[in-house]
Amino acid sequence: MNCLVCKTGKMFESSEVYFAKLKSSYVIIENVPCRKCAQCGEILFSASVIGKIETLLEMYKKVASKIFIVDYKQAA
Repeated sequence: MNCLVCKTGKMFESSEVYFAKLKSSYVIIENVPCRKCAQCGEILFSASVIGKIETLLEMYKKVASKIFIVDYKQAA
């Protein structure tokens, strides 16, 4: 699969850190599976991964804390 941004780089399986700022906290999710461009570094998450990320963010929105660091493989 070619990159959607640079059009020439090849996408490869990888994992990345996902960072989100919620209303009153920050969430860092480590080891999130993705596809990454070998040329420009563009990251692409699948729809199922985005769905799990959204579920995690909803869950952590309800907990009173400022910073969450989560491992995707253990939380999803």
